[in-house]
Amino acid sequence: MKFGILVFPGSNCDRDVATITSSVIAQPTRLIWHTETDLSDIDVVVVPGGFSYGDYLRCGAIARFAPAMQAVKEHAAQGKYVLGICNGFQILTESGLLPGALVRNRDLHFICDRVTLKLERNDLAWSNAYEQGQVVTMPIAHGEGCYYADPDTIKALEDNQQVVWRYCDRQGQTTLAANPNGSINNIAGICNRAGNVLGMMPHPERAADPMLNHTDGKGMFSSLLNSALQLN
Repeated sequence: MKFGILVFPGSNCDRDVATITSSVIAQPTRLIWHTETDLSDIDVVVVPGGFSYGDYLRCGAIARFAPAMQAVKEHAAQGKYVLGICNGFQILTESGLLPGALVRNRDLHFICDRVTLKLERNDLAWSNAYEQGQVVTMPIAHGEGCYYADPDTIKALEDNQQVVWRYCDRQGQTTLAANPNGSINNIAGICNRAGNVLGMMPHPERAADPMLNHTDGKGMFSSLLNSALQLN
């Protein structure tokens, strides 16, 4: 399984993801500059965190126009995998690959912390290495991580089981106190209806290296390998 990691001016988590995909799970990996348009050799595109184009205008608002993002749309339309992490999630919503928007955090502060999350679906290529309802811990680092959408969109997400991760407490309760940024329904990550495009604000790549004694995020990458093996 070959991973391609987009690199925009201002990306700063691209190498973190590459370390996990190339070293920890030992898969072919290449960095994709934002002007590239040929992703035909890639199985999984990762749109990483950072501050693409300095986050001028809105987070992800400029990156959506990058030539590589048109190629990502075509990649997703073919049923191939796309993962957006933090700024990458913002870019996916700005590009229309996922619904809704990421807006300023509830308290208007940048948050850098670890949060607990509950998995809502373990039947996806991104999540089959976890137990249904499993509670994990992953880092967050964002100023615009509050997930927002109109009521009809939220209802559609819930009805179609497109919410993949929710902020929760250690007992798995999705309380207001466990919601770090004010996201509607404690939403931390969603997928498209087909399940091949996933966006999330927490950083699984920062919780996937055994050297850090924190591997709750590794399951997302292991899940993809499991899916590839099942296809073969």
